Amino acid sequence: MEQSAGGGMPNGVPASMIVLPLESAAQSRMSYRLRIGLLLVLCSLAFFSWINPSAQQTNQTQNPAFTIQTNVNRVLVPVVVRDKQGRSVDGLKKDDFQVLDNDKPRIVTGFTVERRGAAVESAQQAAGVATPAPVTQTQAGKRRFVVLLFDDMHMSAAELVPAKKAGIEAINGALSDTDVVAVVTSSGKTNSGLIQDRAKLRDTIAGLQSNEVSPSGAADCPNINYYQADLIENKHDSAAIADAMGQVYNCDPSLGPQSDNVAESVVRSSVRRALMIGNQSSQATLAAIQEYVRRMANLPGQRLLILVSPGFLAISPEASSEESRVIDLAAQSAVTISALNARGLFTTDVTASDDTRGRAMGEISALRRGSLSGDEAALASLADGTGGRFFHNSNDLGAGFKGLTAVPECVYVLELALDGVKPDGTLHRLMVKVDRADLEVQARRGYLAPKPEKIKK
Repeated sequence: MEQSAGGGMPNGVPASMIVLPLESAAQSRMSYRLRIGLLLVLCSLAFFSWINPSAQQTNQTQNPAFTIQTNVNRVLVPVVVRDKQGRSVDGLKKDDFQVLDNDKPRIVTGFTVERRGAAVESAQQAAGVATPAPVTQTQAGKRRFVVLLFDDMHMSAAELVPAKKAGIEAINGALSDTDVVAVVTSSGKTNSGLIQDRAKLRDTIAGLQSNEVSPSGAADCPNINYYQADLIENKHDSAAIADAMGQVYNCDPSLGPQSDNVAESVVRSSVRRALMIGNQSSQATLAAIQEYVRRMANLPGQRLLILVSPGFLAISPEASSEESRVIDLAAQSAVTISALNARGLFTTDVTASDDTRGRAMGEISALRRGSLSGDEAALASLADGTGGRFFHNSNDLGAGFKGLTAVPECVYVLELALDGVKPDGTLHRLMVKVDRADLEVQARRGYLAPKPEKIKK
């Protein structure tokens, strides 16, 4: 793998932050999450190290003022409060916040104010950590590290074209000359390394290719996506089942009224395949995000990850747990995740390209609407849960990139003790309120009640 262009790493960034393969560790982390049957395209997934793992552990031990420790007995809730002009609001106190957990008030047991960037500088001074020359302590606080993560496992070739154009425009204008940037993909097949060489960054984006993993194709019959498969298997939705059955009968006119068992068998097979592939690809993308966040944790400055994706469903317990871990890790690492929906402005109406034979057009629209809305939910959740921005419902992806490159100046991190919470793995909905008028509150939407770990015999 290439390390960096233009003569190596930027000044002040240790050589241990050069991007290196980490295949064995990644494969170990992925094995228990994706279990058996991982897609062949994911077998090549390799994450890349920017920080020497042993050095990272040492720094965390020496720098308690900077790292927020988490455990299964509490949950961290990053909160950004903005005024009508969209500026982050500073100066709030613990008593200004109210948290509802499944609509019930929950006591805020811990409260931290992060001024991202400045917090790095003060923490380094408090811990006696020297900032690598020639970067001064003030410069270290202002230096910004930006990871552009293109979700090539969910983006189609058509969706990738405008996303690449917008990314190149961002390199040319939205990012400053002092930003240290990496262009990476969720599949692990592309990684520019952390560099300031704008020409190489543009070339890397221009060379991106789709590695889309789809549970169904246009020629498949029935053509069932992950969303519809979940409706059929887990929610027993009669309309979704009827739609799938109608597709089977239209694809094979030889099936008569007495062939329900055959048609049901075909539907069950398609549903199992869609659920397996959809769940695995979602978990793989979330695991990639988590690994990149982990590698950003000790970078000496502001840390921003911009996820460029058409979205994906994180509806299985495994994916929900993975998403919760990503938000936890980003909270303790002061990493902001912003997201851009690469699908742009979309319609749920039936089009001329849809095969409507034997299908109700209203059901086609309803399935599409639910699927696309679900795809966006994970992107919005990651952004809200880490203090980032979410750009969607617009084809002006260039403008979207510009709005995502800013890190919030002030992030309030609320800590909630989980005493009394039943450890059953259920999703808890969170709502954060501020006792002041005319303010917009952006916060984590929920968390999973942790299950007790099984003791291995």
